Amino acid sequence: MEPKDLNPAQPTPAALVRTEAAALEALAQRLDGPMAAPFAQAVDLVLRCGTEKGRVVVTGMGKSGIIAQKIAATLSSTGSPALFLHPAEAVHGDLGVLMPGDLVIALSASGETEEILRLLATLKRKGDALISFCCNPASTLAQAADVALDCAVEREACGMNLAPTASTTAMLALGDALAIAVSLRKGFRPEDFADLHPGGKLGKRLAFVRDLMHSGDAIPVVSPDTSMTDVIYEMSRKKLGLTTVQQGGRLLGVISDGDLRRLLEREGGAALSLHASQALHPSPWTISPNELAARALALLEDKKITALIVLEPTGQVAGVLHLHDLWGIELI
Repeated sequence: MEPKDLNPAQPTPAALVRTEAAALEALAQRLDGPMAAPFAQAVDLVLRCGTEKGRVVVTGMGKSGIIAQKIAATLSSTGSPALFLHPAEAVHGDLGVLMPGDLVIALSASGETEEILRLLATLKRKGDALISFCCNPASTLAQAADVALDCAVEREACGMNLAPTASTTAMLALGDALAIAVSLRKGFRPEDFADLHPGGKLGKRLAFVRDLMHSGDAIPVVSPDTSMTDVIYEMSRKKLGLTTVQQGGRLLGVISDGDLRRLLEREGGAALSLHASQALHPSPWTISPNELAARALALLEDKKITALIVLEPTGQVAGVLHLHDLWGIELI
């Protein structure tokens, strides 16, 4: 690492960002080259840990500790159970969380962080394996690790080359790469991600159709012989812009607001003497209750419609999903 410069020129904000970008580019080049094999070993260790019902325990002090917490959270949210262990608290009893089969990932830019080095003997004894994120491959921590991943940077973005900036950015990116590589190897699906993110905007985007649809008594339903005046009443009462036409639980078709307008334009007042079977659209767009809400939104936008009929695999009507139910989510 470059010697510390205590009398630096003042870098511009853009130069600071470019310094961190350069650190990421150098990391990417190492991952394409000499670090490809150790990174693959790290992925295998995390996968083995999950297979053997162990957890990933991520530790680090100071700024590295903050990055370690984020890496633990990313691993957990992508299907690899993980937790953060504060190294200073560990020597006062928190080491009890470490169980046989657990994998430890230790972050230290210098590789000589005293609080982590004090734990090495216990970590090696109790844990399944140790992965290090260090900027110095010759450091004590890197040498003790089963797999050492190199986070070295040419310089920190800090004008004095002191504050952990580019190095923590490299650690964060490396942790993200590890978590995502493991999730891809596991075959982690959007549905799995949805199960782990039920709250907020992200939760709604990843919700299932069954979570947002109108079901039960909220489903507008008429029979084939229902009069058009009663069809209009059912549509107005349920306020979804359509009604299903069903017989014995089987979907025969739908009648929408648009269908009614076209019928009235074509038949005039005589339209009110018709029955539902004479006005229904027999091939409505449908979707499974087990589809993601974002996929339903994509179908609605593609077909330029406002509602989908939700059908069980048996063909039974499970509900109705309206465009309004999907406001605020984004396509994926």
